[in-house]
Amino acid sequence: MSFYYNLNNFIKLVVILSVFLGAAGCVSSDMTDLEKQVSTIMSKPGGQLEPLPQIKPYEAYVYESSKLQSKDPFKRFYIQEQSMAIEDTEQGPVDDGLTEEMRNEIQNRNREELERFELDSLKMVGTLTDEENNWGILIDPGGIVHRVKTGNYVGLNIGKITSIQEEQIEVREIIRDSSGRYEERIAKLTLIE
Repeated sequence: MSFYYNLNNFIKLVVILSVFLGAAGCVSSDMTDLEKQVSTIMSKPGGQLEPLPQIKPYEAYVYESSKLQSKDPFKRFYIQEQSMAIEDTEQGPVDDGLTEEMRNEIQNRNREELERFELDSLKMVGTLTDEENNWGILIDPGGIVHRVKTGNYVGLNIGKITSIQEEQIEVREIIRDSSGRYEERIAKLTLIE
């Protein structure tokens, strides 16, 4: 054991000495070549630098909410269509096909993010299940992934998700026909493989 230990130390010593001797051989005290190169570079005329661009002074923006007294930050920023209200005529109220439940659903809710897209442009890519809910996984046209559950709204036609299964999501839409009456239609988003 001591033979190998001494041999290891000897090899380390030889390597370290050879590195130092090699480095010492590379050093030269003759600097005439370097001085000649520096003098030729310094004798050449220097180039002209372009002037620095003008920097515009920073103008700070001061936000003054007192000037916006007429703006209500809690007011809806989109206009909800009021064409779904019942119109009274001389013969009585017009039958537009809406049930009271459908009417409340249309008028008394906030729009959800996926209601900005056509139903055909949304793609179902999977489902998740936990103790309480089945979740559907949808991708919008911009490639953003969304998680939806039964009761969420999708599409432009007040599409309410009625059931989520492994292979499809069933959506009940409220569509206006050519005569101006509203009717329910069932649409399905099927799983893309």
